[in-house]
Amino acid sequence: MRKILLYSFAGLLTSSTVIGLLNISRIESLSAAPTSQTPANRSHSPQRPIMGQVDRHFIERMIPHHEEAVEMAQLASSRAKHSEIKRLAASIIQDQTREINQMRTWYKAWYGTNVPAVSSGMGRMGNRSGMMGNHSDRMGMHQSGMSMEMDLQALKNAPDFDREFIRQMVPHHQMAVHMAQMLLNRTNRPDMRNLAQSIIKSQMAEITQMQQWNQAWYR
Repeated sequence: MRKILLYSFAGLLTSSTVIGLLNISRIESLSAAPTSQTPANRSHSPQRPIMGQVDRHFIERMIPHHEEAVEMAQLASSRAKHSEIKRLAASIIQDQTREINQMRTWYKAWYGTNVPAVSSGMGRMGNRSGMMGNHSDRMGMHQSGMSMEMDLQALKNAPDFDREFIRQMVPHHQMAVHMAQMLLNRTNRPDMRNLAQSIIKSQMAEITQMQQWNQAWYR
């Protein structure tokens, strides 16, 4: 079942972020499995560093991902027409800025250095074929499976800002939820588990809100 889940995720998520987490997971599985040369009852010292690498990789990718959402939300604070979008934007700014600060503090404490800068596009959302199902078709999203960067310029120039905000933010949130779900199954750190659970809960609720608004306002 574990292999099936890993292959399903790999087929569904094409971003470099998730691929990196999957690669670490595969290494973890191989190191944990007994071989003909390794007795089954032998302790596996590599497991702890590998778990730490999952946490490290997650923070390095989730911070720029959060920063993108904050940047979009700051734009929505002045450009959105619906008060609902403005309130959502304020919540995104508050929650994700807090989480960014938490992750930076943990990273410094655990790894003795600041979070490295991520090159352009590395923390960007990917457009996953089939991830949104019918919602993506109705909201005008491509289903090619090709990587797609968040397009702030398109958002700034959109004839209907609120509609474009929803169109981009829903899959952006979905990417964060999938990353958090994968982390939840891999990390041994209580702080990281709590963060993953918080991301899943809050962003799933916001996805549902945005999909409902899209249905009510644009159908």
